Amino acid sequence: QVQLQESGPGLVKPSQTLSLTCAVSGGSVTANYYYWSWIRQPPGKGLEWMGAIAYSGNTYYIPSLKSRASISRDTSKNQFTLQLSSVTPEDTAVYYCVKWDGSRWWDFGSWGQGTQVTVSS
Repeated sequence: QVQLQESGPGLVKPSQTLSLTCAVSGGSVTANYYYWSWIRQPPGKGLEWMGAIAYSGNTYYIPSLKSRASISRDTSKNQFTLQLSSVTPEDTAVYYCVKWDGSRWWDFGSWGQGTQVTVSS
């Protein structure tokens, strides 16, 4: 069974770049047909899908974050990373990494436990 673990700094200053890493076990970030996503939940708000990197290496982002977000992977370490530049307090949220199997649309996927990120000076 795939397991995911987020890691990274819990506090980031405004205008800096947020970097989070998701360590993956029980599955490969290159395995067909998996998609590796970042989802966040600001306090008091709903879940927001941010983007994903596919098994092929292709990336996808929502338009509102396209200019600031970058998702990459390290196949040798079997992990993937979110970088979010020019952060503001509105980026404060719990961040989750998620795996979804594109061949199993009905499956909710596998989620990490989430990590709190606060943007504050």
